[in-house]
Amino acid sequence: MAGSVLEVSDANFQAEVLDSDLPVIVDFWAAWCGPCRMVSPLIEEIANDYEGKVKVTKLNVDENRETAGKYGIMSIPTILLFKEGSVSKQVVGAMPKTALVSELGLS
Repeated sequence: MAGSVLEVSDANFQAEVLDSDLPVIVDFWAAWCGPCRMVSPLIEEIANDYEGKVKVTKLNVDENRETAGKYGIMSIPTILLFKEGSVSKQVVGAMPKTALVSELGLS
């Protein structure tokens, strides 16, 4: 599927996110989180809109506590943009797609 969202975990975070040549969006989420479910379709749209320019991933905080802890994820959804292995932008909470794209500096 074009522009698909990749599930990442503690095990593959280094390879898929930190070592990526492309900027990487990581959506930190959990199944029980209502705002996370609101953001999920927007993340998929961004994956399609920016295919080839940005890698889009999701990390379940309940299943991957090590990575969530390392980046101090206290509230979800939290969306981090990584460039060259470092966090360059952080967005916390649900918002409309246009605001999310703007906050992440993609527009």
